[in-house]
Amino acid sequence: MSASVAEKSKGASKTGWIVAGLLLGIFIAAIDNTIVATAIATIVGDLGGFDQFVWVTSAYLVASLAGTPIFGKLSDMYGRKRFFIFGVVVFMLGSILCGTADSIVQLSIYRAIQGIGGGALVPIAFTIVFDTFPPEKRGKMTGLLGAVFGMSSLFGPLLGAYITQYMNWRWVFYINVPFGIISFLLIMVFYHESMERSKQKIDWWGAGLLIGAVVSLMFALELGGDTYPWNSGVILGLFVSFVILLIAFIFAEKKAAEPIISFPMFKDRLFTSSTLAAFFYGAAFITVALYIPIYIQGVSGGTAVNSGLTLMPMTIGSVIAAMLGGILVNKLTFRRIMMISGFLFVLGMALLSRITPETPALLLYLYLATAGFGIGFSFSVLNISGIQNFDFRQRGAATSTLTFVRSLGMALGVTIFGLIQRSILSNQLQAGVDQSGSGSSLPPGLDLTQLDPRALLSDDIKANLPAQVIEMIQVALTSSIAGTFMWAVLPAIGALIAVSCMGKERALQTNKPNQK
Repeated sequence: MSASVAEKSKGASKTGWIVAGLLLGIFIAAIDNTIVATAIATIVGDLGGFDQFVWVTSAYLVASLAGTPIFGKLSDMYGRKRFFIFGVVVFMLGSILCGTADSIVQLSIYRAIQGIGGGALVPIAFTIVFDTFPPEKRGKMTGLLGAVFGMSSLFGPLLGAYITQYMNWRWVFYINVPFGIISFLLIMVFYHESMERSKQKIDWWGAGLLIGAVVSLMFALELGGDTYPWNSGVILGLFVSFVILLIAFIFAEKKAAEPIISFPMFKDRLFTSSTLAAFFYGAAFITVALYIPIYIQGVSGGTAVNSGLTLMPMTIGSVIAAMLGGILVNKLTFRRIMMISGFLFVLGMALLSRITPETPALLLYLYLATAGFGIGFSFSVLNISGIQNFDFRQRGAATSTLTFVRSLGMALGVTIFGLIQRSILSNQLQAGVDQSGSGSSLPPGLDLTQLDPRALLSDDIKANLPAQVIEMIQVALTSSIAGTFMWAVLPAIGALIAVSCMGKERALQTNKPNQK
């Protein structure tokens, strides 16, 4: 009896260390999506290359997006451990190299290396939880991982601002290394796979076409409107390339024996609705993380650190909801949980669309907490619902496909809502200048309508503007951000519609998937 108790205690301790290693892996990968954004101005000021700084973010995003479904499929074929370890090692290598960069070009190349590692970490971590834990514990564990994912994504701007302000921007990258080493050691020592894997043929054609399609789309979205006009030959060529490569990828996957993305998976109603919901949640969620800090700095006069702290109600709400969702999956249907989530998320985004320069801080916190509580359920519940109807040979592909689609939604959200926000801001500024006749009081050569929203936060620009012009900018900036949140209600409604199609399924109580 005592030996049995000791064995159970040892097993629990072992799984605890595995979870700790997975959490650290998710933490460094998720936080990197947002931590660099607040440091980019300082980085450009140090390294130069203002005309090339877009590659610092796009290189990571492209590499991560392209690698996510490929690593998920490879983990199904050859095991989770080796590719999670590979992801940690490559991510740390990229982080170290980023910290040593002497130019924007170097930094962009190193960010791509970092992105390759990041593409493996998040989807494989969620899949390992599903493989390791029995059905009755998967909800709580997935809720914990989802909470860390959401917290990391929202905590990134605050940490990036703090490091940039009080340390050195290079530590934005170096900080990943100690966490990565601990994650590496914990998974290497405590995680042992017991399932046998059969050697299969890798779909190299599919992998190459997918990478080409993703690269074309991401570069078109990143470069369009700023570096090149949307109707330029370069951008149109990238979009055409994306369409051609995507069509070729679909045909290749239909003929492949072991496709990177198995389209028959989308015949499963629960998987398809979960994946669509992840796309819409990602597209709407990213707007809050991007524009609330701009609102705080540009309208309320806060610092970058203050703007990060303002997101804390949303962070706390999302963490609580992610963990609560992991518990409720064993008691309620996926649809019932996510309908509550979708309603709260739509409500939160609608409330945020009502902000003004005079909005009290407590009211803003309430709006953010509502939106955060709504989005938080998606971080855990969708990762369970999207994977549960597949056996271990398909779980990696299912999780990575859902993660890929969510990240794609975020990338499209950044571009589309960025265009909307800049358009509203430009119109509002032009109307304000025409109405007040303040154009003559602007410094020579300064056109407010052509500035990036972040440029309007510059102390150098503010110092040369009269009070009435600054007030006009604040009103225009608030109006553009509130208008963007109003448009972001649309994908939030899309998420609500998607989760309403999830059916009446609950979390599995056995290890046998409900494959149709």
